Amino acid sequence: MVILITGGAGFIGSHLSEQLLQQGHQVVCIDNLNEYIYCSALKRENLSTLAQYDNFIFIKGDIRDKEALQQLLVDYQCELVIHLAAYAGVRPSVMEPEKFFEINVNGTLAVLEAMRKAGVRRMIMASSSSVYGNSTARQFKETDAADQPISPYAASKRAAELVAYSYHSLHQFDITCLRLFTVFGPRQRPEMAIRKFIERIQAEQPIDVYGDGQSIRNYTYISDVVNAFLKAMDKPTGFNVYNIAGPTTTSLLETIEVIEKQVGKQSQLTYKPEQAGDMRQTAADISKAQQELGYFPQVEFEEGIGRVIDWMMRESSKQLLVACK
Repeated sequence: MVILITGGAGFIGSHLSEQLLQQGHQVVCIDNLNEYIYCSALKRENLSTLAQYDNFIFIKGDIRDKEALQQLLVDYQCELVIHLAAYAGVRPSVMEPEKFFEINVNGTLAVLEAMRKAGVRRMIMASSSSVYGNSTARQFKETDAADQPISPYAASKRAAELVAYSYHSLHQFDITCLRLFTVFGPRQRPEMAIRKFIERIQAEQPIDVYGDGQSIRNYTYISDVVNAFLKAMDKPTGFNVYNIAGPTTTSLLETIEVIEKQVGKQSQLTYKPEQAGDMRQTAADISKAQQELGYFPQVEFEEGIGRVIDWMMRESSKQLLVACK
């Protein structure tokens, strides 16, 4: 299959591209390699891994350029679009909401419109657990209301889902939205909590804890996320939404304790007020994904943390992580 992946040079995109290439698919990656959230050298490092495959094509470009995107879809006879390109991060979105809506909403619209004109009707898109807002449900279900986002990032991801649904309704697109719960693993962005905690504990530097440390996250290891996309490829669904999450939830303080144990050092904690836009908890009911996609997460949180630490130790020898802090 010929697959166009938007944002394919990033954290999730590079892992998914690599797996698809190994399975023999042709992957056409479009990414603008911007440095808004993090250093583009990390994305270029990801691309150097993917470039080893003969069935990989990289195009530097912007998803908002509908005409160029349409031409790519036609020229390479793409059969599926996996839409990952987005601005990510709750806190940056509070500071610059316009940028998030421009890319996450208008960018998604541009991709869908290019697909319509090119005659491509299948999309799998990355959404986010943030769309649930500060739900008090013990576990979030896809049928729960997602109409009270508490950050511009969350609002932009929910809006992208709704735009996608309109293309399903009007143009009979087959679209699967995967609501991803706090993805972590090798190649993750420098500002993400787990990577920052590991770096600070290793360097014996203090960690800022916002709130009381009891906020809950349903961390999902990157290989489980990749597997979810592969499962979704096998099941065109009309339009459907699935929660994709790891097997357990973990509090902020428990997360730090797991890292302390594996690094072999104690952390220094500095407590600060909660930050606007941060969710109190994320906890997924994944029964729908289990039943309809056959998705079952395999990597426990502690095992995933160990893999991230090992990766960071290997990469530190290249000085790339240091240079991109």
